[in-house]
Amino acid sequence: MQPESLFPAITAQLRAALGTFHLAALQAVPPEAREKDPDLDRRAAVMDQSYYRLLRLVNLLSAAALSDDAPLSLQNRDLVELVGDVCDRAGGLARLLGLEVRFSCTLPRHICAVEPQLLEQLLFHLLSNAFKFTPPGGTVTVELRAQTKRVLLSVTDTGQGIPPERLTSLFDGYLHTDRQDLAPPHGLGLGLSLCRRIAARHGGMLMAESQMGKGSRFTLSLPDRQVDGTVSDIPFDYTGGFNHTLLALADALPVQAFLICNQD
Repeated sequence: MQPESLFPAITAQLRAALGTFHLAALQAVPPEAREKDPDLDRRAAVMDQSYYRLLRLVNLLSAAALSDDAPLSLQNRDLVELVGDVCDRAGGLARLLGLEVRFSCTLPRHICAVEPQLLEQLLFHLLSNAFKFTPPGGTVTVELRAQTKRVLLSVTDTGQGIPPERLTSLFDGYLHTDRQDLAPPHGLGLGLSLCRRIAARHGGMLMAESQMGKGSRFTLSLPDRQVDGTVSDIPFDYTGGFNHTLLALADALPVQAFLICNQD
């Protein structure tokens, strides 16, 4: 049996255990107590940070084992609104890192068929990476533009850049154990591999370019198409007892982001 085939069962048990832990933590240290005691809040924030990072990793492992055969449930969505909302949510937290998030788009509105939850997941992964590798004072720019039959979504940072020898294998596999010898920040390579799969399942592609010392740009190219039906404006409920934005960016954020005042 391949290890990947065990992922769904393992991650389901881990997710259940983490859910129990989170509920117990909320009962032991309720938000009202944290609001009244800054020292308690700081100590609880460390616990929250660990919880979110573990849950994020479990979700990545679970997603890595998903089949690519099932068709996506595409919806016609306004990408300007969707991408802008992600940038707004990420921007406030980026300031805790001394970073600025800019959303560049000249389109007043642009309807395109996407799987909204997966597209948000991809964008949050790219933002998380940009946050990790961009020093304080830097800028992360998200640009959305339309070309002939394509929609281009790019995330550009002013960070340290990616060595040329790593660019060629950036999206390969998903457990880059060789990275454990690197100085922080680093990851296991799960996120970018998953991002490329999300792009491919949309009939698109994800490309990377970088210059050492100047920064990196990741560009998602999607088919500019619509599906039969109306434009969906149904909001997705990502709460599930946790803050979705903190979860998506947990690997890049400082502990201050997990204070009770940032969990609304």
